Amino acid sequence: MHRHTLLHLRVPFSFFLLPVFLFACATGAKHLQTWPGVIAFFAWHLLIYPASNGYNSYFDKDKGAIGGLEKPPPISRQLYFTSLIFDAIGIAIGLWISGQFALALFIYGLVSKAYSHPAIRLKRYPFLSLLTVSLFQGAFVFLTSLQAMTGFSWREIFTFKWILAAGLSSLMLAGSYPMTQIYQHEEDALRGDCTISLLLGIRGTFVYTLIVFLVATAGFFAFFYVYFSLQWAIGFVAALLPVMCFFLWWMWKAFASPEQANFRNAMRLNLISSLCLNAFYGALWWANAQI
Repeated sequence: MHRHTLLHLRVPFSFFLLPVFLFACATGAKHLQTWPGVIAFFAWHLLIYPASNGYNSYFDKDKGAIGGLEKPPPISRQLYFTSLIFDAIGIAIGLWISGQFALALFIYGLVSKAYSHPAIRLKRYPFLSLLTVSLFQGAFVFLTSLQAMTGFSWREIFTFKWILAAGLSSLMLAGSYPMTQIYQHEEDALRGDCTISLLLGIRGTFVYTLIVFLVATAGFFAFFYVYFSLQWAIGFVAALLPVMCFFLWWMWKAFASPEQANFRNAMRLNLISSLCLNAFYGALWWANAQI
């Protein structure tokens, strides 16, 4: 595999998508099965997500910074075929868990291709792309991973507790997703992609994200208070304090100087958010598994 192809798969970027998976692990810890959990993690984060990244890169052909790559290398045809191969391998190992999980991986792959492919290109529609990304990277991944790792029936999965958790996952992603586009306005406009961040503008993107983030945090607080304890609810808010501090600092800087809405600050926000959420969910998973 060519080095440029490997870089465009952006495997380390999967770390930023890990909180949804760990949330499923933490809330379902008492019922997790080891090997299905390992396989599900491997399928999503080392195969399906990188395949989606590579496919997106192939059709975008960005010259400027993209998520996880400040200076994208040249695109080759190899990237297209590699992304399809990664998808196929991911679906194949998903069969080791169940046909249902493999189907879920296949559906996710189809949606990610519709997001990027010029014949459909959901990315050019601001509200549809926001809904698609938040729903599939949030609720869809949460519910299908939970079912795969616990062996619950779908009747057991479709209860208020799990649907609420899945909905909160999507809500948090709906808030953070526009921040991944805030430094790409010029290139998106040149391609004709009217992203939600481009539609809102730099200031509007920050305000929108702040509002959705606060609503999502309140929802998570209520979830952890009802289904776990007040201590875990407070712990969740405490875990997000570094994220909020950085976000407000960045918002202040970007309002004063729009060029601060750049790739490096966006990646810093992603990193801080992922570190805090992954640490919290990891601690909750460990504590819940011991009970």
